[in-house]
Amino acid sequence: MDAGQELQLVIFMLAKEEYGLPITKVQEINRMVPITRLPQTPDFMEGVINLRGRVIPVIDLRKRFQLAEAVINDDTRIIIVDVDGQTLGIVVDAVTEVVRLAATSVEPPPPTFVLDSQYIEGIGKLDERLLILLAIDKVLTSQEAITLKSIS
Repeated sequence: MDAGQELQLVIFMLAKEEYGLPITKVQEINRMVPITRLPQTPDFMEGVINLRGRVIPVIDLRKRFQLAEAVINDDTRIIIVDVDGQTLGIVVDAVTEVVRLAATSVEPPPPTFVLDSQYIEGIGKLDERLLILLAIDKVLTSQEAITLKSIS
């Protein structure tokens, strides 16, 4: 990444922490809708939604990261993202803003990171805030991605 490069990020909340996703990965942001649960899928795979006639698999990032479950409220959103050419919905606590962040403000995750750092692209510094930059393409294992592809 060039020193002068800027990242444009969609910022969302998950368990009181701020996460960032590259805006290029985000197709749209929707209010929570009923999710149809599918049998014999991993716990973090919430099910599927009907998005304008398309069946979209949805995962709960809180469950994926083994965080405490949250109560769904008016702030809960489903972010529709592109993961390796596949459309996927991710449930988050809230979407707060879109920001620009200089590439020089991003550091690699600390080696002693509690959360499995494969999901983390880096830590962004924005004023006094720290943003966890999510590596959305690594949230699913290849087997899970194949399972989701067969669902949709």
